[in-house]
Amino acid sequence: MVKVAVLGHGTVGSGVVELFTKNKESIASRAGQEITVKRILDLREFPELPYAGKFTKNFDDILNDPEISIVAEVMGGLHPAFEYTKALLEAGKSVVTSNKELVAARGAALLAVAKAHNVNYFFEASVGGGIPVIRPMHQCLAANEITEVAGILNGTTNYILTRMFHDSTPFDEALREAQRLGYAERNPAADVEGADACRKICILSSLAFGSHVYPETVHTEGITHLTLPDVEYAANWDCVIKLIGRAKKLPGGKILAAVYPALLKHHSQLASIDDVFNGILIRGNATGDVVFYGRGAGKLPTASAVVADMIDISKAGCTSKSLTWCDSDGKNVGDYKEEPLRFMVWGTLLDTRALATLQDVMGSVTFLSRPGQPEGETAFVTPEMSEYALSEKLEVLGNLFKVRSVIRALDY
Repeated sequence: MVKVAVLGHGTVGSGVVELFTKNKESIASRAGQEITVKRILDLREFPELPYAGKFTKNFDDILNDPEISIVAEVMGGLHPAFEYTKALLEAGKSVVTSNKELVAARGAALLAVAKAHNVNYFFEASVGGGIPVIRPMHQCLAANEITEVAGILNGTTNYILTRMFHDSTPFDEALREAQRLGYAERNPAADVEGADACRKICILSSLAFGSHVYPETVHTEGITHLTLPDVEYAANWDCVIKLIGRAKKLPGGKILAAVYPALLKHHSQLASIDDVFNGILIRGNATGDVVFYGRGAGKLPTASAVVADMIDISKAGCTSKSLTWCDSDGKNVGDYKEEPLRFMVWGTLLDTRALATLQDVMGSVTFLSRPGQPEGETAFVTPEMSEYALSEKLEVLGNLFKVRSVIRALDY
């Protein structure tokens, strides 16, 4: 019998306990032995629950219990989650987590501690909720050199953008609807400003390319500035807008990592992923593009990934050799502005006679239109160029063109 503990009895933590109760027999069959929850750490009390006797408010009750060999950290945040996780690993207990903030910030350090003590630190649930992507990356795709990872990594923003595109719902109204349906938090900043997607792409890129990518080194933009004209001009170019987290290996060995709204053509494998669903594309030199799709959050989907990691550890005799990456000094991330891309730009042409000047400066552009387009409002898609080159060209236009929006176009 394997005895485990759970740190935190919130949405995911209660889901973990529920799965161990509801699927007890099938979990035992897959693990090869019974797995039982011995302790649950939470400062609150739950006297109404049938397992109320398992609760403790004292972390040491779990840390110092020799019978507990695996712990699920589903508290969230950096502190005290980091201190608890490190102490558990040093005590010879394996830890699994759904805590993307912690893995993105301190994953390299905790993986090193786990290996030093011959235990495991698993985090399948930290990216994509119930979508299996971490394990396939370091096991099933191990024969590939992964060259790029990109995806729709946040269900809240994807729901909002879906409503903006399909129903012409303004951003603020779509956000309120997402909050009413429980897809967005009361304070949605981490979602709509891109921080959540940033943490996830940090984890994916660290695993894909072998060196830790820190959130503060990743250029991150959210969707709060997007408007219905953005949506309408994108549609005119046969595109949708998605919040994309992406990372790719650059020729010199550095990593391009960024999060921002981007135009995707309708034929893209990611373009048709709508509502609260996530999609993650992994580009390998042997497999080509592989896409993982499903619900990226939720109580039971995320708890399912946590429990699966615990089952895996219960069958393992030692630390995982493949789930690892090295620490970095933060200088492993390249300059995203150097990448050649096409851009959708729209704004106000302050002198209609300056249209020829705009074309001379920008090159061979594709002009766009939208219903009810105001006089003087001009939208176009540039030829491929770096963001530095685009900025220089817009500066040359000076007072002839007032920019309202610039959105990158990606090819996935």
